[in-house]
Amino acid sequence: MISLVGAVVFVLLAPVIGGIVAGIDRKVTAHMQGRVGPSIFQPFYDVGKLFEKEGAVVNDTQHFYVLSYFVFAIFAGALFFAGGNLLLVVFALTLAEVFLVLGAYAANSPYSHIGAERELIQIMAYEPMLLLAAVGMYVVTRSFNVSDIAGFPGYLVILLPGVFFGFIYILTIKLRKSPFDISTSHHAHQEIVKGVMTEFSGPNLGFIEVAHWYEMVFLLGFVFLFFAVNWIVALIAIIIVYLLELAIDNTNARVKWQLAVKSSWAVALILGAGNIAIIYLLGRV
Repeated sequence: MISLVGAVVFVLLAPVIGGIVAGIDRKVTAHMQGRVGPSIFQPFYDVGKLFEKEGAVVNDTQHFYVLSYFVFAIFAGALFFAGGNLLLVVFALTLAEVFLVLGAYAANSPYSHIGAERELIQIMAYEPMLLLAAVGMYVVTRSFNVSDIAGFPGYLVILLPGVFFGFIYILTIKLRKSPFDISTSHHAHQEIVKGVMTEFSGPNLGFIEVAHWYEMVFLLGFVFLFFAVNWIVALIAIIIVYLLELAIDNTNARVKWQLAVKSSWAVALILGAGNIAIIYLLGRV
């Protein structure tokens, strides 16, 4: 069942929650590196400054691509929290990423082009496992609707441990954390040039940052589904998973794109597909 209330709540609250999580991310990362770090509200100050700047672009079509990325990122999350079809959510999120890549390609910059190519590589790396996560939930719950999956009377993580750990693996890519932040990074410790976002500035970059906040909340909501039978346990799981991602981000250096793709596909095949195959075979016995 589609719930417009869930969609509206997501649209209104996700940027607030996402911005605070991004601020906590910076604060925890700073302490891990022996620094004090900025205020947890610093991401809001940064985005506010971006929207105050003049919108300079290399190619006017970048405006369209950024707006499309922003809209589809919101649509994917809104459909998810409205209890809609999980496969459609995954496809909408992928389409949003494609628009970001096209925006980077629209600029005549070698840095931007390399970033766009690496972003496409990342999409190829995480997409199989993301689809397998949706398929695995369908195999157990017999539904692709998020509302039905969330209403499953048991812990999905118990039946889908391989899918869960596979999703956590590609979550590092989706959150742009080391060692898989090969197209860009949210932290200065990895690069000076911002890869896929090199040629974005001002309001356009502000829209991209806010879209990342929407995407972050959606991804944490995906983690919630594995523990949805008990929302307290689910919230604790989300906190643990995010802290784990921060630990991984601050203890690993960036790997080559070949390793990112090969390892992600191996995880998808062994953990994801293997887990689904076992569930399917046990269901036929």
